[in-house]
Parts: sequence; C-alpha cells; structure tokens
Amino acid sequence: MSVIPDIHDPGAARAPQVPAADQTLRILSFLARQRGPAAAHAISDHLGIPRSSVYHLLAAMAAHGFVVHIASERRWGLGTAAFELAGGYTRQQPLARLGRPLVSGLADRVGESAHLAVMTGRDVLYIVEERAPRRPALVSEVGVRLPAHLAATGRAMLAALPREQVRALYPDAATFADRTGRGPRRPSELRDVLRRTRQDGYASEDGEVTLGFRSIGVAVLDHTGWPVAALAVTWEAAATALAGASVAPAVRSAADELSRRLR
Repeated sequence: MSVIPDIHDPGAARAPQVPAADQTLRILSFLARQRGPAAAHAISDHLGIPRSSVYHLLAAMAAHGFVVHIASERRWGLGTAAFELAGGYTRQQPLARLGRPLVSGLADRVGESAHLAVMTGRDVLYIVEERAPRRPALVSEVGVRLPAHLAATGRAMLAALPREQVRALYPDAATFADRTGRGPRRPSELRDVLRRTRQDGYASEDGEVTLGFRSIGVAVLDHTGWPVAALAVTWEAAATALAGASVAPAVRSAADELSRRLR
C-alpha cells in the first residue's frame, strides 16, 4: 500500500521520488506566500536548493507562464498561469458557494445587479451574478471574462496586489485591451487608477466596460491580505441617480463579510 506524504510535515519530503517536481512545487509555494516578488538567491537560501537549480527551474516555469522575471529588480513573481490555478480552485465551489448569498443580499440592499469575480491572468472571471428585478442584462454573466484593468472588480483586486506584481502583469502598452475607447492604455495610467482606488477604498469604472453603465468594486482578501476575489455592483447611469460613494459602503460590507467567512 502506498503512503501519501503529509505536505505539512517538514520531514515528509526529505526523499522525494521526483526531486525536480518537488523543488518546483516548493518554489511555487514559497512565492505564493510572499507579499511580492523574490530574488533567486532568497529562494535558494530559504529552501536549501542550489542556486543553479533554482535558476533552471525558474526558467522552465517562466516558459510555461507560472512565474515572471522582473529584470529591473532581479526578482521573480507568480505568473498568469499560477493565477489560472488559483482561479480554478475557487471556481470549484467554496468561493462561489460562500459568496452567492452575499451577492444576492447586496443586490437586494442596493436595488441593482451585483456580482462576484476572480482574477485569471489579466482578466476577471465572473463566478456569481445576481440581477436585480427590472434591471437590464449585463455582460458580467457567470463564466464571462473581462479585462481586469477596465472592470471595477479587476481594479479592486489589482489595487490590493503588490505593485511589482501589477508591473509584471502590465509591462507595456501592448498588454492593455480596449472595449469602449475609455480606460487606461499604458502602465502609468493604470498606476493612477489604482492609486485612486487605494485612496477611495473602492474601485470604480464609468462606461469602460459597457457605455452607459457604472460599477463599484471592493476586493475580498484572504487571511494574508491577498485579493482572492472582488464584489461589485453595476447600474445603468441614465436610469438612476446612484453615486459611487453611496454604494461603496454596502459593497465593502459584503466583501468584508466574505473575507471573514473565508478565514
């Protein structure tokens, strides 16, 4: 009978049958626990892996999108493929199951449609939507992806990420998608948007995803402060006099409650 080692037991992985795979997973786990990208020598020193091996493994992971190299800082951070894995886990039930009643309650409280999204690369993926009565259908249906830098949910999560991680995701103008001709088109413009988001305590967008519609979003943070998702409310600007500042407290309350339930 084979025995599966306990990954939380420091002695369980002393003699892995596939050393390269073991080292790769340890590097990914180490990067996932950091607040920002890390230098290769720090990875090597912390994990006890020869530096030459660390560089070879990082290069292989970079080729597959699991890590990115920030050359100007000589550091490595998680890549878009790692975000895909995180999004895949959250879509398999826990986050959607815990978030659905909160999204529904938020829509009832505000009287507008609400939704929950996760990051997947440079996109947000909507996993829960609650359309308010007599409100138009939105593009943010479950399973839809939208550019994170344009959506309120995406901006809320990007603003909570380490700045180095945002630079890795959006290194130049070529990485900025466009939908309505509005929104940031280069890294410096995105930095301004995220700075305002952090100052306000919520993200907003006005016609950048769909002309005539506005949204307010707040990040859902895990126990380490990492943005695992975001809640948002969207409304038709011409049909209501709602202001972002008046909606934000309700969205923040729901996001904080979901953060609490995830811990």
